[in-house]
Amino acid sequence: MGLITFENEFSVAVPPAKLFKVYCLETDTLIPKILPQSIKSSEIIEGNGGPGTIRKVTFVEGKSLILSSLSYLLFVPTPEGGSICKRTSKYYIKDGAEIKEDQIKKDGKKTEGLFKAVEAYFLANPDA
Repeated sequence: MGLITFENEFSVAVPPAKLFKVYCLETDTLIPKILPQSIKSSEIIEGNGGPGTIRKVTFVEGKSLILSSLSYLLFVPTPEGGSICKRTSKYYIKDGAEIKEDQIKKDGKKTEGLFKAVEAYFLANPDA
């Protein structure tokens, strides 16, 4: 099993507390609503949404996975009221599968798109 580590950083106009709420506490209900074209469901397998929580995310049919991943997120507040999102992901490539590092980087950019979708959701629904 191979290992590729990917790091990226980007900003969004959403405060860290709201990002934590979406990604750690209410992922199971909000993320499938925000991105129904990509994510079918999300459920906590172990933990309470805080550090160390193990979550199962089910993608829509037609997406095949050749790896498993472990991600670490850090939300840093900005003076403007938004956040800098720092993400480190470790991708464990399944035996017999081939994937190029460029594909991992491309998928990492999709994660930034997920955060931008969350940003758009909160800008359209400020009381959410």
